[in-house]
Amino acid sequence: MRRVSVAEARQKFRALLDEVARGGEIAVLRRGKEVARIVPPGSSARRLPSLATFRRAIKIKGEPMSATVIRMRREERF
Repeated sequence: MRRVSVAEARQKFRALLDEVARGGEIAVLRRGKEVARIVPPGSSARRLPSLATFRRAIKIKGEPMSATVIRMRREERF
């Protein structure tokens, strides 16, 4: 993987995109630390799961929030 500074990436952006199109990967550095990575589409880069998958993975426990609010309001009256 090639590493370039932000300034170099600005100056040579088109050449970097051509390199990525050929299958390369570019790490963009700011003050020596990686802040971005340019990779070809469909690469094995880290991807987040879909939002639908994430929502299905959430298990809700206890009573609904609306029921909790109503119950607490009733308890405060007396």
